[in-house]
Amino acid sequence: MSSAEPRRIVLLRHAKADWPQVPDHERPLADRGRKDAPVAGRKLADTGIPFDLALCSTAIRTRETWKLAVQELPHRPKTVYEDRVYEASPGELIALLDETPDDVRNVILIGHNPGIQGLAEVLAGTAHKEAREHMDRRGFPAAAFAVLGFDAEWKSLEPGTATLIDFWSPSD
Repeated sequence: MSSAEPRRIVLLRHAKADWPQVPDHERPLADRGRKDAPVAGRKLADTGIPFDLALCSTAIRTRETWKLAVQELPHRPKTVYEDRVYEASPGELIALLDETPDDVRNVILIGHNPGIQGLAEVLAGTAHKEAREHMDRRGFPAAAFAVLGFDAEWKSLEPGTATLIDFWSPSD
Protein backbone atom coordinates (compact mmCIF):
# COMPACT_ATOMS: atom_id res chain seq x y z
CA MET A 1 0.00 0.00 0.00
CA SER A 2 1.30 3.41 -0.92
CA SER A 3 1.41 5.89 1.92
CA ALA A 4 -0.45 8.30 -0.40
CA GLU A 5 -3.61 6.15 -0.45
CA PRO A 6 -6.28 7.79 1.68
CA ARG A 7 -7.05 6.33 5.06
CA ARG A 8 -10.11 6.92 7.19
CA ILE A 9 -10.28 7.33 10.94
CA VAL A 10 -13.75 7.21 12.47
CA LEU A 11 -14.09 8.37 16.05
CA LEU A 12 -17.21 6.96 17.72
CA ARG A 13 -18.22 8.09 21.17
CA HIS A 14 -20.00 5.42 23.21
CA ALA A 15 -23.78 5.65 23.37
CA LYS A 16 -25.63 7.08 26.38
CA ALA A 17 -24.54 5.36 29.57
CA ASP A 18 -26.45 4.67 32.76
CA TRP A 19 -25.24 5.82 36.20
CA PRO A 20 -25.68 2.85 38.57
CA GLN A 21 -23.59 2.55 41.72
CA VAL A 22 -20.62 0.86 40.02
CA PRO A 23 -17.10 2.03 39.17
CA ASP A 24 -17.02 4.28 36.09
CA HIS A 25 -15.32 1.62 33.95
CA GLU A 26 -18.24 -0.77 34.66
CA ARG A 27 -21.10 1.59 33.71
CA PRO A 28 -23.50 -0.05 31.20
CA LEU A 29 -25.55 1.61 28.49
CA ALA A 30 -28.82 3.27 29.39
CA ASP A 31 -32.00 2.35 27.51
CA ARG A 32 -31.46 5.29 25.14
CA GLY A 33 -27.90 4.11 24.50
CA ARG A 34 -29.14 0.63 23.56
CA LYS A 35 -31.49 2.31 21.03
CA ASP A 36 -28.93 4.79 19.64
CA ALA A 37 -26.00 2.39 19.16
CA PRO A 38 -27.64 0.34 16.34
CA VAL A 39 -28.72 3.59 14.66
CA ALA A 40 -25.11 4.77 14.78
CA GLY A 41 -24.11 1.42 13.29
CA ARG A 42 -26.52 1.90 10.38
CA LYS A 43 -25.16 5.40 9.78
CA LEU A 44 -21.61 4.01 9.88
CA ALA A 45 -22.65 1.43 7.28
CA ASP A 46 -24.07 4.27 5.16
CA THR A 47 -20.61 5.87 5.00
CA GLY A 48 -19.45 2.92 2.88
CA ILE A 49 -16.16 2.77 4.76
CA PRO A 50 -14.86 -0.82 4.96
CA PHE A 51 -13.28 -0.89 8.40
CA ASP A 52 -10.14 -3.00 8.71
CA LEU A 53 -9.67 -2.49 12.44
CA ALA A 54 -11.74 -1.42 15.44
CA LEU A 55 -9.96 -0.15 18.55
CA CYS A 56 -12.41 -0.18 21.45
CA SER A 57 -12.04 0.90 25.05
CA THR A 58 -12.41 -1.91 27.56
CA ALA A 59 -15.13 -0.01 29.47
CA ILE A 60 -18.51 -1.79 29.53
CA ARG A 61 -20.38 1.06 27.80
CA THR A 62 -17.97 1.18 24.85
CA ARG A 63 -17.99 -2.60 24.45
CA GLU A 64 -21.81 -2.62 24.50
CA THR A 65 -21.94 0.26 22.00
CA TRP A 66 -19.62 -1.54 19.61
CA LYS A 67 -21.43 -4.87 19.99
CA LEU A 68 -24.72 -3.21 18.96
CA ALA A 69 -23.25 -0.97 16.23
CA VAL A 70 -21.07 -3.58 14.50
CA GLN A 71 -24.09 -5.80 13.86
CA GLU A 72 -25.29 -3.16 11.38
CA LEU A 73 -22.07 -3.17 9.32
CA PRO A 74 -21.73 -5.24 6.15
CA HIS A 75 -18.59 -6.91 7.52
CA ARG A 76 -17.11 -7.18 10.99
CA PRO A 77 -13.60 -5.76 11.27
CA LYS A 78 -10.92 -7.17 13.53
CA THR A 79 -11.63 -5.73 16.97
CA VAL A 80 -9.00 -5.00 19.59
CA TYR A 81 -10.19 -4.10 23.09
CA GLU A 82 -7.59 -1.65 24.29
CA ASP A 83 -7.17 -0.48 27.90
CA ARG A 84 -5.28 2.61 26.73
CA VAL A 85 -8.42 4.10 25.11
CA TYR A 86 -10.19 4.47 28.49
CA GLU A 87 -9.61 7.98 29.91
CA ALA A 88 -7.06 8.70 27.15
CA SER A 89 -6.06 12.19 26.13
CA PRO A 90 -5.93 13.15 22.45
CA GLY A 91 -2.14 12.78 22.53
CA GLU A 92 -2.39 9.27 23.99
CA LEU A 93 -4.95 8.32 21.32
CA ILE A 94 -2.67 9.64 18.57
CA ALA A 95 0.19 7.55 20.00
CA LEU A 96 -2.07 4.49 19.91
CA LEU A 97 -3.13 5.16 16.30
CA ASP A 98 0.53 5.65 15.35
CA GLU A 99 1.02 1.94 16.17
CA THR A 100 -1.51 0.85 13.51
CA PRO A 101 0.05 -1.47 10.91
CA ASP A 102 0.40 0.20 7.52
CA ASP A 103 -1.64 -2.49 5.77
CA VAL A 104 -4.66 -1.20 7.71
CA ARG A 105 -6.48 1.46 5.72
CA ASN A 106 -9.58 2.31 7.80
CA VAL A 107 -9.83 2.37 11.60
CA ILE A 108 -12.75 3.00 13.90
CA LEU A 109 -11.91 4.08 17.45
CA ILE A 110 -14.68 3.63 20.04
CA GLY A 111 -14.03 5.70 23.12
CA HIS A 112 -15.00 8.43 25.53
CA ASN A 113 -15.20 12.16 25.89
CA PRO A 114 -13.38 14.41 26.35
CA GLY A 115 -10.70 12.39 24.51
CA ILE A 116 -12.72 11.55 21.37
CA GLN A 117 -13.92 15.10 20.78
CA GLY A 118 -10.49 16.48 21.59
CA LEU A 119 -8.88 14.06 19.15
CA ALA A 120 -11.27 15.09 16.36
CA GLU A 121 -10.51 18.75 17.00
CA VAL A 122 -6.74 18.23 17.24
CA LEU A 123 -6.39 16.00 14.17
CA ALA A 124 -8.56 18.13 11.87
CA GLY A 125 -6.15 20.60 10.31
CA THR A 126 -8.81 21.17 7.65
CA ALA A 127 -12.49 20.35 7.48
CA HIS A 128 -15.37 20.26 5.09
CA LYS A 129 -17.30 23.34 6.12
CA GLU A 130 -20.56 21.52 6.84
CA ALA A 131 -18.83 18.87 8.96
CA ARG A 132 -16.98 21.47 11.07
CA GLU A 133 -20.12 23.57 11.56
CA HIS A 134 -22.12 20.47 12.46
CA MET A 135 -19.58 19.27 15.03
CA ASP A 136 -19.17 22.77 16.47
CA ARG A 137 -22.96 23.15 16.76
CA ARG A 138 -23.62 19.69 18.24
CA GLY A 139 -20.55 19.21 20.41
CA PHE A 140 -19.81 15.48 20.48
CA PRO A 141 -22.84 13.81 22.07
CA ALA A 142 -23.15 10.16 23.02
CA ALA A 143 -23.23 7.81 19.96
CA ALA A 144 -21.93 10.56 17.64
CA PHE A 145 -19.09 9.95 15.22
CA ALA A 146 -16.60 11.96 13.19
CA VAL A 147 -15.01 10.78 9.94
CA LEU A 148 -11.50 12.00 9.23
CA GLY A 149 -9.32 11.45 6.18
CA PHE A 150 -5.57 11.03 6.40
CA ASP A 151 -3.09 10.59 3.51
CA ALA A 152 0.13 9.23 5.02
CA GLU A 153 1.55 6.34 7.04
CA TRP A 154 0.01 5.83 10.47
CA LYS A 155 3.25 6.71 12.24
CA SER A 156 2.98 10.17 10.62
CA LEU A 157 -0.38 10.94 12.24
CA GLU A 158 -0.08 14.06 14.35
CA PRO A 159 -2.14 17.16 15.17
CA GLY A 160 -3.46 18.94 12.09
CA THR A 161 -2.66 16.17 9.60
CA ALA A 162 -6.23 14.98 8.93
CA THR A 163 -9.35 16.42 7.33
CA LEU A 164 -12.73 16.31 9.06
CA ILE A 165 -14.95 14.88 6.31
CA ASP A 166 -18.21 14.15 8.09
CA PHE A 167 -19.91 14.33 11.46
CA TRP A 168 -23.09 12.59 12.60
CA SER A 169 -25.01 12.59 15.88
CA PRO A 170 -28.18 10.75 16.94
CA SER A 171 -30.19 13.98 17.05
CA ASP A 172 -29.67 14.47 13.29
